[in-house]
Amino acid sequence: MSETLMLLPSAQFERIRVVRIPDDLDTNEAYRFATGIIAQAEESNADFVWEDIAEALEARGFEPLAHILGPELD
Repeated sequence: MSETLMLLPSAQFERIRVVRIPDDLDTNEAYRFATGIIAQAEESNADFVWEDIAEALEARGFEPLAHILGPELD
């Protein structure tokens, strides 16, 4: 069984995240849900941290994954 993953980009290299998309969502729906969840977290709390977003994503079935990225490119 293959898993569908989503990369959550960031201008700050260390803030890039990877999440597993729930099986009940296709990629377009997952994108809409994730961007909406992130926007809501940012709007409701100006001092948001990743844990706030991760908790909201997990409530909808997304699963944050540990990952190792290569070195930052200049």
